[in-house]
Amino acid sequence: MLWTLKGTFEQKLEIASKAGCESVELVGEHLEWSDADVKAKMATAKSLKLGMDTISAMPNWGKEPVSMLDPAQRPSMLKEVARQIEWAKRLEIPQLLLMSGNAIAGRSFDEQFASMLEGCKRAGEMAAKAGVTMIIEPLNNKVDHKGFFMSNCVDGLRMVKETNSPHVKLLFDIYHEQIQLGNVTRTVVEAAPHVRVFHIADNPGRHEPGTGEMNYANIYAAIKKTGYAHYMTMEYLPTGDQGASLEKAVKEMRAVL
Repeated sequence: MLWTLKGTFEQKLEIASKAGCESVELVGEHLEWSDADVKAKMATAKSLKLGMDTISAMPNWGKEPVSMLDPAQRPSMLKEVARQIEWAKRLEIPQLLLMSGNAIAGRSFDEQFASMLEGCKRAGEMAAKAGVTMIIEPLNNKVDHKGFFMSNCVDGLRMVKETNSPHVKLLFDIYHEQIQLGNVTRTVVEAAPHVRVFHIADNPGRHEPGTGEMNYANIYAAIKKTGYAHYMTMEYLPTGDQGASLEKAVKEMRAVL
């Protein structure tokens, strides 16, 4: 996940490539790119044998009226999803992140869940037509994202199951889940058939595996047993040299998987 690294876009790609990564994920880095920028940055990635696998379907969800929880904002939300699908096509990216947005005061959980479910279904229909996948990302609302609605992967898994589309899957951020609910290994095993990306960081601090309380060797082993065969993404803040840190984290993960 490139936002976690320091440097220019090209420098970040070089760090990821040297560390042994096969692909990178973006959020909204692409939004101001010209046609020439797109061509140059894709060429750089390909020269480093890197793919780009994910962008956000709503990169400015905290500032724009694109909440999945408010039916009144659904037209603007779907318009933004459509815009980002076009970006995904240009960048040859197969997946887009869906964010619920912050909970709306005075509305029940069930009401907001139902609105998000309808939004997921509509976004899933758009994804099917475009040949891409929408992935829902829960974020903890105890430490990093106060007020965020879809705060755990138990609810995220329910959302994916009820959406019932091969084009709507789950992003399981292990760091966020540990903070919000814990019980990570059991939930990982249950959710794995519906997951397309795992995000990796230790807790507390969101640093590299091995710096906190989580036993990542055991978590990786549990993921391996499920037969999971999609993306594993480092999304942590390095505590030392970022290149050496990322290389070590990737090697330790692969040693188990």
